[in-house]
Amino acid sequence: MTATLQILFDALSVGSIYALGALGIALIFGVMRLVNFAHGDYIAFCVFVMLWPSLDVVSIVFLGKLPWYLLIPVILAVGAGLSILSEILVFRRLRNANPATMMIASFALGFVIHHVLLMFYSSRPKAINLWSNLSLPVEIAGARIPLLQVITIIMTIVILLALVAFLRRTQFGVEMRAAAEDFTMARILGVKANRVILAAFGVSGALAGCIALILATQTGVADINMGLPVMLVAFVATVIGGLGSLHGAVIAGFLIGGVSVLLQVFLPLEARPFRDAFVYSAVIASLLWRPQGLFAPKSSKERV
Repeated sequence: MTATLQILFDALSVGSIYALGALGIALIFGVMRLVNFAHGDYIAFCVFVMLWPSLDVVSIVFLGKLPWYLLIPVILAVGAGLSILSEILVFRRLRNANPATMMIASFALGFVIHHVLLMFYSSRPKAINLWSNLSLPVEIAGARIPLLQVITIIMTIVILLALVAFLRRTQFGVEMRAAAEDFTMARILGVKANRVILAAFGVSGALAGCIALILATQTGVADINMGLPVMLVAFVATVIGGLGSLHGAVIAGFLIGGVSVLLQVFLPLEARPFRDAFVYSAVIASLLWRPQGLFAPKSSKERV
């Protein structure tokens, strides 16, 4: 029972990160039909913001010393601001371009952010001591679970519930859902395109900030490449869940996290280094079974 509970918490913790990343990508795709491959660089940028204003130290200065109730909103605001700025400066000018052009633009934007961080901070990972006390274990039903895992799971659930309430109960949310279903018709019916798209980019960037806080606390390292693995898995989750399906992206993120943890536990020792190969084999199998995704909306064929 204790081992099972430990595996469950590990799976939910890893899946939470992938679910938040997939949700951030799915929000943008739902409104703009854009897979924003710069999302991983938003995550890395938010982590390195915590090292500002020092460019060569190996521990947190200034921002990282803020109390948690100030640091969290600051990082979320940085992620949202960076995402909104990218929409205004880059994607708004390409709104009428074909999807391939916008996808290439997202790659280029990520390349720019990546090399800005490289220019100021170098490629050497830096130690970052953020809330180290959260690594201490707490006992739940006999299992010793790191406090960070518990907080990550609870925070993800709260974020998802808040986002559901936002999408269902607010004017912004209703407009975003309408735009995700049929953006052209939504504009004809009076939905203001710029407002909806900016809201989607803002929420997506804030989710990138959440992931940055989790990863910085979990790994204790600031690395300019740290957002790339999350971005890759999150993109896969959006495809498996069904492009355009927000709840599908979230569920697929949790599924991939669960499969990854289960394989790490049950694979023979000599096969564990190849865990990712087994994970992506399962991804291929699921797409061969349902190419449109597990939870694809009715209009998914038109979107793809």
